[in-house]
Amino acid sequence: MRILITGAAGFLGSHLCDRLLADRHAVIGMDNFITGSPDNLAHLMGNPDFAFYRHDVSNYIFIPGRVDAVLHFASPASPNPASPFSFSNLPIPTMKAGALGTHNCLGVCHARGARFLLASTSEIYGDPLEHPQKETYWGHTDPVGPRSMYDEAKRFAEALTMAYHRFHGVDTRIVRIFNTYGARMRLDDGRVVPNFLQQALRGEPLTVYGDGSQTRSFCYVDDLVEGIVRLLESDYHEPVNIGNPVETTIREFAETINRIVGNQAGIVFKSEHRLGDDPQRRQPDIGRAQSILKWEPKVSLEEGLARTIPYFKQKMGLA
Repeated sequence: MRILITGAAGFLGSHLCDRLLADRHAVIGMDNFITGSPDNLAHLMGNPDFAFYRHDVSNYIFIPGRVDAVLHFASPASPNPASPFSFSNLPIPTMKAGALGTHNCLGVCHARGARFLLASTSEIYGDPLEHPQKETYWGHTDPVGPRSMYDEAKRFAEALTMAYHRFHGVDTRIVRIFNTYGARMRLDDGRVVPNFLQQALRGEPLTVYGDGSQTRSFCYVDDLVEGIVRLLESDYHEPVNIGNPVETTIREFAETINRIVGNQAGIVFKSEHRLGDDPQRRQPDIGRAQSILKWEPKVSLEEGLARTIPYFKQKMGLA
């Protein structure tokens, strides 16, 4: 296929470019570099099967030639206001990427008869009252809260995707992505994985807010990409959770990183400092992915972190 990937210079988008090129597809990358980095695609420049357009997806998209599929991954993603690239610091571009960007990508698919895959998020579940979260759960979100620009943009994007599927017959997919980590994450992302790894590699105590009892489920990027590719190649149109169902407290996660890195500085607990309605628990129910896609994560947390640490060392000048 000839596949357009928006947000191609981002963490997930760049890994998808690599995987789809390895699968012998032609890939068109698109990014405006508002949060993505050209470094993530530098190794692909000169590849005859890869083309790149610097473009904001909230503006009209024109791609000459055949387009067989569009994967819409363009959006700021970090909830941490400490990062200049978080959706809380880019509220209007975040909403435009989810609303106008999704509309423009669906327009390309409608015009070209192409398949569409939307990168949605576990954040559409909000601070969930159901645990673990199934795709049938409608969520518990604040439409005007401090995280609403991201949550509501993705919820709108899902609704628009299904509208194009039902009304125009566009061949659509929706993946709800849970916490993912690996090489090419921004060091200044502000999320827990880059924060903890950098502190541990510098020999500093890891900063945990609150008592560390809040939970996340961490999926290694290669596992996530495998699930996305299987969804793209399937005929399933309803949302599918892709993530690691192993729930880990932030305190346990910090202890694991310190052990793997060999950091003796321990953990320092600070009073809670969160972005408003930050969810206290996050764990996917992946039954749908297991039954429909025959997918489940293979890489353990310790193995995934061991694969990720060399990238952070290199970026920090420690390699």
